[in-house]
Parts: sequence; C-alpha cells; structure tokens
Amino acid sequence: MNIKIKKLTDCTITEAVTAWNKGFEGYFIKLEMTPETFFNRLVNEGLSMNHSIIAFDEEKPAGIVLNGFRLVNGKKISWNGGTGVATEYRGKGVSKLLMEEILNIYQEEGVEIATLEAIKENERAIRLYEKFGYHVVDSLVYLSGTPEINSSSGTEIQSKTIRPEQLPTLPFYNENVAWQCQWQSVKSGEAQIYYDHDQNPLGYALFKRVWNQEGKIEKILLYQLEIIQDYDEEMMQAIFAKIIGGGNNPVNFITINASMKNAATQYLLNNGFTKTTEQVQMVKR
Repeated sequence: MNIKIKKLTDCTITEAVTAWNKGFEGYFIKLEMTPETFFNRLVNEGLSMNHSIIAFDEEKPAGIVLNGFRLVNGKKISWNGGTGVATEYRGKGVSKLLMEEILNIYQEEGVEIATLEAIKENERAIRLYEKFGYHVVDSLVYLSGTPEINSSSGTEIQSKTIRPEQLPTLPFYNENVAWQCQWQSVKSGEAQIYYDHDQNPLGYALFKRVWNQEGKIEKILLYQLEIIQDYDEEMMQAIFAKIIGGGNNPVNFITINASMKNAATQYLLNNGFTKTTEQVQMVKR
C-alpha cells in the first residue's frame, strides 16, 4: 500500500465521485452520488475543492474528505462534510492519515472551531474523531411527520417572508446550528419571521417547499425553526399553516439535523413525529 494525498482540484470528477461512492459503500444510510449530485453538493454547501482531499493507493482512490470554511459569530469555522474510506482500506490507517492532513489544512487556514457530524451508531468513526480532539456537543435528528394544521385557530400570528440571506440581520437569529442548516447552505430556500398581534417577534423558520408535478406541495424540508417566546399548541399549528402557505391539507415535514436542545424539536417529538436518523455533532476548538 502506497498512499498519496491529492487536493480535489488535482483530481478528475470521475476520481472524486469514485472515491466518495467507494468511501461510503455499506454505510448506515445511502450516500451514493452521481457527478451531477456531487458537484451540486460542493456548490450548495459551500465546500472547498482546494481544501478537500482524496487519498490514492497508486492510481486507486482509497479515501476522501470534503471540507468547507465559514465565518460564524466572527470566528472561522471548518466543516468536515464527509470522511469516507473504501472498504478494502478500512482499518489500515487511511482514515488516520486523512485526519492528520485535514487538521494541518485547518491550522494553515486559521480555523478556530472545527465541526463535523457522525451517525450516532458509527462508534468507530466517533472514537477516531475523539482521538483527534473532537468532542460531542449535541445530538441532531432527522424527523418525519405531518403536523396538525388549524389555520383558523384563535391564535393570531402574522408572518413576514424574507430571503434566507436576510436572517443574520435578525437580533434573535441563531448562528449556532449545523452547517447544512445555516442560511448559506439553504440559499434556494424560504424564510419567514413570525409576530404576535402586537408585532412582538415569536421566532422564525428556514425551509424548502418541494412541489410535485401537479403543482401541489409534496413535502417541506425544515432547516431551522426557532421559537423565542412561550408557545402553545395553537401557535405552533398557526406557524405550520404559514409555512405550508394556507389551507388545512396535511403535508409531510422532514427536519434536517434538528438540534435535540431546540424546544421546537421536542415539540415535534411529543406530537407524533418519528426519528429517522440521529447524528452526533462534534467540535474541536
């Protein structure tokens, strides 16, 4: 085994996609990508080709790490957007070489906080990250469910639609969310701010509505739902009605990496939403 590491910029798209698909073969969830979906992910999630790496054994892709960088709360953070090692190279030290290389890159880039997520059941990966100084700070869940909607409830709330890029201007915007839930990763989505009848802010949501061929909402991907006031059943139902866009028709909601520390997440779990995937959020300072 003769491992050499190259930047993604020095590799072909075929090599990159092969490294990714081989690296996540037999993974807990299906992560296989085409060249198109791989490229779209790099762009949509702000991943850096110049700071992402592929390990090669001679000409054979053996492992991959995707990386992104952002300023959050005035600090430079990095995100490991996926570390995968091909089946035949697992347990042979390739993941250790990859981690050493990316931590060198983070140091060169002046990163203050390094972040990543790992599937909760992937104990082997979690142990590896812990060896390199990461520690678990939160649990993140994908939830699926159909909230009860009552757009004509007695609770009066008003909503204002804004662009996701405008969210950071809100004094109550929470920047401390998982990378894929930050507004920079959801520029093609929608955002709403909610107010009571006295124009006091209640919170905000960041989401994407997915439409079917008949022009009806098929599902809603919920990236952030932050409630900053005390809430009740009627208020939450009114908020979901605003996200759907009116009407009482049931629509399936899927949360993306929702924090278990978020009160809205607990509300959904207490109201029939089911957990489909759970990850741990890990940080190295």
